[in-house]
Amino acid sequence: MMKIQEPSRPWEIVHMDWVTGLPPGGDRSYNAFLVFVDRCSKTPIFLPCHKDDIATDTALLTWNRVVSWTGIFTNIISDRDPKFTSALWTNHQQLFGTKLSFSTAYHP
Repeated sequence: MMKIQEPSRPWEIVHMDWVTGLPPGGDRSYNAFLVFVDRCSKTPIFLPCHKDDIATDTALLTWNRVVSWTGIFTNIISDRDPKFTSALWTNHQQLFGTKLSFSTAYHP
């Protein structure tokens, strides 16, 4: 098991995951949230989305609604969801110098 580096500033290292299985709601019938949690301050950001969104949608949502406000992350910690391991997502993060760290998924 690898030790995760502690951040030196807010929004340097974030945890990212999905909350799914929600009933449709809102004017666009959102049924999921993309969640970011800052490792330094523990501040969460919840973005309404659709569980069927693809990696392109995830990248645009991340850039337009989070990175434009927080700045570019140095490390994103997530599970191995196909959207987070896709070539598009991986290349997008490499472009910005963001390291992707993968954890194991929670299976109760």
